[in-house]
Amino acid sequence: MLIGFSANLQRPSKTRALVAEIVERLGDRFGPASLHDLSETARMFGGALQAGELTGEAADILAVIERADALVVASPVHKGSYTGLFKHVFDLVRPDALYGKPVIVAATGGGPRHALVVEHQMRPLFGFFRAQVMPTAVYACDADFSDGKLVDRLVKERVADAAAELGDSRAALTA
Repeated sequence: MLIGFSANLQRPSKTRALVAEIVERLGDRFGPASLHDLSETARMFGGALQAGELTGEAADILAVIERADALVVASPVHKGSYTGLFKHVFDLVRPDALYGKPVIVAATGGGPRHALVVEHQMRPLFGFFRAQVMPTAVYACDADFSDGKLVDRLVKERVADAAAELGDSRAALTA
């Protein structure tokens, strides 16, 4: 099962749109896919100090992240890094839950100056989990969207590259 997780706090969201674009590009290579965000569960996650304190939809989201066969994760960039709540959600994930799982990391920000967040903050986070982070990360800024949809050709190429890498990792895992 492919899980898309976006740390957006409101809708519409460029971050959610980016995750949706990547998940859509992957099609059905991982079977059914689902997309989750924090727009309705942020307060549920924020009040939990450990995973056992989660209830309802927040507990369900954490469970699907841990059970996923593959992940597409993204966060808006605030002050040069992923959001605190994005980090908090993954602080609640069991340390061994993502071992060997293929992951695409992505982020959105106001401009190009935050593009390295995917390399300098997100990649090490998933390295801690010993996840299989795809070589191509995806960053998109405000100028890459029009009417809430990703339109930039170069970013779309990175989406295609990352999706192909994730698809190849799936083939390798099932061979």
